[in-house]
Amino acid sequence: MLIIGLTGGIGCGKTTVSQLFEKRNIPIIDADEISRTIVKARQPALTLLVDAFGNNILLGDGSLNKDFLRELVFSQPDKKKKLEDILHPIIYKTMFQQLEQFTSPYGIFSIPLLFETQYQDKVDRVLVIDCSEETQKTRVKARDQLDDSMIQSIMHAQCSRSFRLSHADDILSNDGNLIALDETVQQLHELYLKMSAGKNSSHPAK
Repeated sequence: MLIIGLTGGIGCGKTTVSQLFEKRNIPIIDADEISRTIVKARQPALTLLVDAFGNNILLGDGSLNKDFLRELVFSQPDKKKKLEDILHPIIYKTMFQQLEQFTSPYGIFSIPLLFETQYQDKVDRVLVIDCSEETQKTRVKARDQLDDSMIQSIMHAQCSRSFRLSHADDILSNDGNLIALDETVQQLHELYLKMSAGKNSSHPAK
């Protein structure tokens, strides 16, 4: 199956674009959803996190205190790397396992930190969802009620917009309206179907 890596900065509209592809019966494997699932109470990944960071990362009911862990690793690169080294291999292994359940011509891995985790070489094509930084800030503020300094910190922690654009195979601009966005998704959908057909014909079944 052709694998498209969908990525973009916070507030660029990755979820909206994913829903438009899903409407066309394309499987979406979301790294964020998987990351939330694997750290639920009694999951093996949560045990690994407790071993690495201690019981202070747990709430009274045994679930992960996500706010505490976020604060713990946000300004400490060594702890952030330790967290990523634990979770990322589990997340990506799970993504491929989930994709095996589908028979679609192509599938989409939605990975916000695709470049930051240096995972772009594991997908066939990179689709970057892009919008202006001002649009990002406006959307995130309305959605998450974060203040400007926190939004700016999150954006700075991600790779730059220029880096994403320069390393993209396809760029989908999401500064316009939903109708225009849907039309562009349809164009990309047709492109990926053709690419998938070409990939499958060049790798005949043995």
